[in-house]
Amino acid sequence: MGRERLDLPLTAMAVVLTIGTGAVDAASFIRLGGVFSSVMTGNLVVSGYAIGTADLAHLLTTVTAVIGYVLGVAAGTGVAGRGGMIAVLGAELLALVAFAVGWEVTGGRPSAVALHVLLVLTAMAMGLQSAAMRALGGRRVVSTTYLTGTLTGVIAALLTSGGLAGAMVRDIAILTAV
Repeated sequence: MGRERLDLPLTAMAVVLTIGTGAVDAASFIRLGGVFSSVMTGNLVVSGYAIGTADLAHLLTTVTAVIGYVLGVAAGTGVAGRGGMIAVLGAELLALVAFAVGWEVTGGRPSAVALHVLLVLTAMAMGLQSAAMRALGGRRVVSTTYLTGTLTGVIAALLTSGGLAGAMVRDIAILTAV
C-alpha cells in the first residue's frame, strides 16, 4: 500500500455523510421494519431469516429497502459519473427531506404503505450517496454507506503497512463516524 496524501475536504465530507448514514440506518432499523437503508448485506441476512421463518411482511420490507437502494444507485451513477456529484447529493438531501416531512405527517407512526414509501426514500437516499461518493473518490473509492471493505482494509493495512497513510486515516475517521 503506497502512501496516499489525506484529502481533508473529501475526508470531512465523508465523515459528515457517514454520520448521517449511521443515523438513517438506526432510524430505519428501529422504526421502519427492522431493515437497513444502506447495509444491503444486512438486508440479505434479514431476508434469509424472514424466508426461514415464513415472515412474508418482513421479507417485503427487506425487498423494499433493496429496491430503494438500487433505484438510488441507478439514478445517481450516471449523473455522478459525469461530474454531477453535487446534483446527486442534492437529490439525496431532497429524498431525506421528503422522508422527514412524511415522518412528521404520519406522526412517527406510518401505516404499512407509508412505511414502505418512507423506507424507499431513505434507501434511495443512501444509494444516491453511495453513487456520488463512488464517483468523487476517484481511483480509490470512498464509501460512506457500506463499510465492511473499509474495516477489512484498515485491519489489513495496520498489520502490513507499518504506518498510517492518508487513506487509512480517512477510513478510520469514517468507521468512527458510523
